[in-house]
Amino acid sequence: MAHITSIGASIFTDLSIAVGSAVVPATYDAAGFAALFATEDPTPLASPVAGGFARILNVRDFPAMGAPANIVKVPVYGAKQSRQIQGQRDAPNLEITINYVASDWDITTGFGALVGDGVSRALRFSLLNNDSLGATAATKYASTALGLGTVENSSFYFVGRIESLLVKPSLTDATTATLALSMQSEFYGAYTS
Repeated sequence: MAHITSIGASIFTDLSIAVGSAVVPATYDAAGFAALFATEDPTPLASPVAGGFARILNVRDFPAMGAPANIVKVPVYGAKQSRQIQGQRDAPNLEITINYVASDWDITTGFGALVGDGVSRALRFSLLNNDSLGATAATKYASTALGLGTVENSSFYFVGRIESLLVKPSLTDATTATLALSMQSEFYGAYTS
């Protein structure tokens, strides 16, 4: 497994959400988060499995990922110039644009039941240089050596909630939607799987 080491487009970038029997990590480190992303679950809401995750497909546009610094200017008595110090960082809300496919967001079989339910879940954002080879379909995007470890990658984890899904009909292009995620933790990473 290796971090991305060359310049390339992010066309294989992936966003996944923990939907297994546990949805937040036992420990907020690489091992704790990776345990939640062990097996891709094609029916995540029917019968959750340990380490189950689901991929949010048809992402059209990602925002900048990370927590921006809050720089505060502090006047210093007798000095000609004020000092700059790092203030409290506030985790941003993330708005992700997706190509809307109704079946992905069905209230009973898709992610629709997760929208606005108030449950914090671990999410994984993976930058990939290539499509994962994976051992099986269930582990192709798993946070394991046989999953994402088969390609150069950098994965970031965070805990958040799916707050809303706003569908925007279009007469000239694909119907899109804005998926709003609220941040409930810091970003953890970059990890190599």
